[in-house]
Amino acid sequence: MQYLVILLDDTAVSFCHYGNEKKKRRPMPLDVLREGIRFGMKENLRIQFVYPDYGLPPAYADLVESIDHSKIMPASRAGEEADVVVMDGLAEARATALRRGVAYVLRLGREELLDGVDELGRMLAGADRLNVVLTDVEQFAAADFDRYARALAALSPAVEQLYASGQAPQLNLLTDRMMLSAMNNCGAGDTVLTLAPDGRFYPCPAFYQAPGGYSVGTLADGPDVKNPQLYRLDHAPLCRRCDAYQCRRCVWLGRRLTREVNTPGHEQCVLAHLERNASRQLLADIRRHGTFLPGQEIKEIDYLDPFDARQEW
Repeated sequence: MQYLVILLDDTAVSFCHYGNEKKKRRPMPLDVLREGIRFGMKENLRIQFVYPDYGLPPAYADLVESIDHSKIMPASRAGEEADVVVMDGLAEARATALRRGVAYVLRLGREELLDGVDELGRMLAGADRLNVVLTDVEQFAAADFDRYARALAALSPAVEQLYASGQAPQLNLLTDRMMLSAMNNCGAGDTVLTLAPDGRFYPCPAFYQAPGGYSVGTLADGPDVKNPQLYRLDHAPLCRRCDAYQCRRCVWLGRRLTREVNTPGHEQCVLAHLERNASRQLLADIRRHGTFLPGQEIKEIDYLDPFDARQEW
């Protein structure tokens, strides 16, 4: 384990695919927070604190600042010392003043993303890092995949021009794959665990804040991940052979779509490969302006879901 995510309240902001259905404020008890920080220190973990949309009492800040950490905050608190700012929808993104040195997460449904490509390009010009997260992956149909591919193609020229002008913004949908030579998944349940206000560990916040989740141990007794190998890449038959390295390989989505944490659903795989292919084209386009990432190559493939190539593998 390398990272510990600490949810400071039941209503802590979602920064991934899931929606937080806990609406009643319940801050993490201070003694739980104190013990969680101590656990992180003993295990030499990098701690990420996830904040709700209201201010916590000063005692929380005192404990948070007692250890090296990063802060994930909703856009309503973007004026504070956040390392990651989460924006829920384009309307909230428009109202957020982007700053250098801050990573931004933009949570969108597919319709809002497909209709908002131009706005994403403008946002990228003012941000060092923009992660776009789709909140309704499981609802994508064949026609939506075609529209998604066109949206990525429409967004690419804006990214190309920024790179040609000497800037190097990061957009997870297009630039991450260009920089990677191995899988860079989220690591939930393997390299990352979440500590919730109830004093229990979870594979990720979704397993606590969304329905149908489960805990993997308590703060009192320590983590207890059943069948931990299932969360690892080497026990994911499709993913371990895949080169859509930017894919988050969301175990929560996998469990929802296939009932297996180590097997992504068709929708997740196709979206990841559309991004991979768009990155391949973007890499070629940027190279028209000069040398860029020499030695990095993304080969051409003839499938969008690795399941379709399983016999070849």
